[in-house]
Amino acid sequence: MPDHEPHQDAAGDESVDGRARLFTALRRPGGRGQLVAGVLLAALGFAAVTQVRSNNRDDDYVGARQGDLIQYINTLSLASRRAETEIAELQRTRESLGNDTEARRTALILARQQADTLGILAGTVPAVGPGIRVTVTGGSSVGSDQLLNGLQELRDAGAEVIELNGQVRVVAQTSLQDAPDGTVADGTLLEPPYVIEAIGDPHDLAVALGFAGGFTSDVEDAGGKVEVSERDKVDIASVRKPKPPVYAEPDSNG
Repeated sequence: MPDHEPHQDAAGDESVDGRARLFTALRRPGGRGQLVAGVLLAALGFAAVTQVRSNNRDDDYVGARQGDLIQYINTLSLASRRAETEIAELQRTRESLGNDTEARRTALILARQQADTLGILAGTVPAVGPGIRVTVTGGSSVGSDQLLNGLQELRDAGAEVIELNGQVRVVAQTSLQDAPDGTVADGTLLEPPYVIEAIGDPHDLAVALGFAGGFTSDVEDAGGKVEVSERDKVDIASVRKPKPPVYAEPDSNG
């Protein structure tokens, strides 16, 4: 008995000494370094696990079943067909807009051309083109009768624009009256010499005035003289203000 008790005390002392040595080791600088190293290793392990899980999510298709892959393909095909349909609709819309724009552009061009044509015929816009200049001199008896005859012959020969003395634009409603000092055209007094400028085919217009018994003959019979010159360019600047019709109106059924 006396020999056994000292042995138990020695074992207890060794256990106490081991724990003390562990705490002492942890408190030493080297022990703290080991603790830090352990924390770092734990963090590294967590990061590795996270990366593996991320890779597993990116590679979902690799381990997918055949049925799942078929479903994925069908979904992608459906999305592709939907996109193609939308693209086709956008292309048709673009073509439609292009056609509408072209149609509007063409209609606008035609409308402007028609407005220019009507403006020339109505005398509301200036005009330029080939034609003739007719100068009537001498003869106090030359007046409205001779001038009206000349204007009619020019119209019959295809004159598109006519002007008298650079002042009066001749249109369908133009009227001429004799006056003591000359001729009144649409309220404007024109004094001789009379100058008639007309746009049209120069040769046809000149020939029309030279027929026997026509304008030139009438002026010469009245004691006057006619000089006709063909020109490549005739500028007519005089215009008329359009007057609204009093009785006529567009026929919507026409």
